[in-house]
Amino acid sequence: MSRQSPIHLHIEELVLHGFAPGDRHRIGDAMQRELARLFTEKQTPPGLAKSTEIDRLNGGTFRMTGAPRPESTGKQIARAVFGGLPQ
Repeated sequence: MSRQSPIHLHIEELVLHGFAPGDRHRIGDAMQRELARLFTEKQTPPGLAKSTEIDRLNGGTFRMTGAPRPESTGKQIARAVFGGLPQ
């Protein structure tokens, strides 16, 4: 069984448009939980095999339908960030 090296991810700034400022902590917490799950369950992208600093990451866009819950928003953002990491 191979063991992955620990990953330390620091997001300096996350810019979201169209969300209530009061939801920022719930969105951020859900994003953090989902990123932890993704890094645990999926293989670390090869582009992160060594110490890497990414100045800017574009996770693309996604559409939320209806009145999205902060938790589901955080999960979608985490998936976009994970998908945008160097492969």
